[in-house]
Amino acid sequence: MSLHAALVAPFVDYGFMRRALLACVSLGLGAGPVGVLLMLRRMSLVGDAMSHAVLPGAAVGFLLAGGLSLPAMGLGGLIAGLGVALLSGLVSRTTRLKEDASFASFYLASLALGVLIVSLRGSNIDLLHVLFGTILAIDGQALCLVAAITSVTLLTLALVYRPLAVECFDPGFLRAVGGRGPLYHFVFLLLVVLNLVAGFQTLGTLMSVGMMMLPAVTSRLWADTLAGMVAVSAAVASVSGWAGLLVSYHLRFASGPSIIIVAFIVYCISLLVAPAGALRRVIKRPHVAG
Repeated sequence: MSLHAALVAPFVDYGFMRRALLACVSLGLGAGPVGVLLMLRRMSLVGDAMSHAVLPGAAVGFLLAGGLSLPAMGLGGLIAGLGVALLSGLVSRTTRLKEDASFASFYLASLALGVLIVSLRGSNIDLLHVLFGTILAIDGQALCLVAAITSVTLLTLALVYRPLAVECFDPGFLRAVGGRGPLYHFVFLLLVVLNLVAGFQTLGTLMSVGMMMLPAVTSRLWADTLAGMVAVSAAVASVSGWAGLLVSYHLRFASGPSIIIVAFIVYCISLLVAPAGALRRVIKRPHVAG
């Protein structure tokens, strides 16, 4: 098999592969930078909780639309995700519970409720599509929705980049200068939910956070600056989507899990060979005597 047949031909010959690749690249450009900010704010597991929190809304959209209508399920997921974020913030500010604990409580209930709703009216196949996504079946309408979410994400990050960066490294300073930290925190959570909804369109509720967090964690091993981590994260997410689609095409694997596994393999390789990886720390360069 030639390199063209292995790496390029599937996307040239089949429209569904091209749409899936565009969705992966678009998702990587938006979710990658958001994942970096989540990691720096030590909210990685909160992102996982939020990915499960969108499930009840997606399930309600599934029932109201009478099937796998991605716009209806995306809107429902957005409402449910924002609701869980607001409720968790309210609980953490009115009780002694921390935000991560309240997120965990709400996301467990949301996951169970979403599975229950889908199982009441749908089949096991419908449930699998909701949980694990249908990236190869993504249509033009869903692709436009993913692209719109990415555009909104990048524009919003460009507008509030400085306060979000300051809140990542020194939230106390932002409060001291009257930087309206809670407002930027809500805007950031909105971006998280939006990108999880975009990921839900392609990878399902259980794995959408994988495209967000694995490239972000990988970028920390390669770059020291925030801008560098954002660029590396977006690149790793896009390449993982391309390579995962090729693996699924040639080996007849499920596409969503293949993409996440490829991203994990890139992370494992980076653990060894990246500038901040294990080998560089174990094998230290000898000092040159002056």
